[in-house]
Amino acid sequence: MDRIEDFGELRALYGPPMERAVKKQLSRLDGYCRAFIARSPFIVVASCDPEGRCDASPKGDAPGFVAVLDDETLLVPDRLGNNRVDTLGNLMSCPGVGLIFLVPGVNETLRVNGRGTVTTDPGLLEPLSVNGKAPRSGMLVAIEEVYFHCGKALIRSDLWNPEKRLRPGEFPSLGRILADQIGGTTVEESERQIAEGYRTRLY
Repeated sequence: MDRIEDFGELRALYGPPMERAVKKQLSRLDGYCRAFIARSPFIVVASCDPEGRCDASPKGDAPGFVAVLDDETLLVPDRLGNNRVDTLGNLMSCPGVGLIFLVPGVNETLRVNGRGTVTTDPGLLEPLSVNGKAPRSGMLVAIEEVYFHCGKALIRSDLWNPEKRLRPGEFPSLGRILADQIGGTTVEESERQIAEGYRTRLY
């Protein structure tokens, strides 16, 4: 297997980056970035631990759920989940994070790279309450880089095409998957627990 392990070789393979791809990188949000974030109901957060093991975590809520505190700071609320706290735990020793914002129907995405810290400040979290419940914590992101990413990946994947959506039953349910992977329960009980969690533990 041929491998490239030197950045110089990698750059020689691909050539220099397009001038526009370099110039579009900003160090703070502008009006376009703010407007995109306000319309985004879904992001992916990437982080890593001290050993370099990486993690990518999906986060979603109503459009604009990520709060823009100022042009250099974002606040991502941490809603109820599985309590693994992979991302937040990584920040304890490796604060670097990368975020990708998606807006349904838009092929372009917004990328934000920066440094993350965990906050439990009620003054910051209370305004992000849903159904009277404030998040237990949130991730403050000090922005270092922000730029719009072209839509080639989403165009190639045809992500927003409703005709490409799987119909119910075309892929096994999470209840069945976990029952098979973990064992110790029936498919019916596993599916019941998941449905109950979706109904009562979103916030």
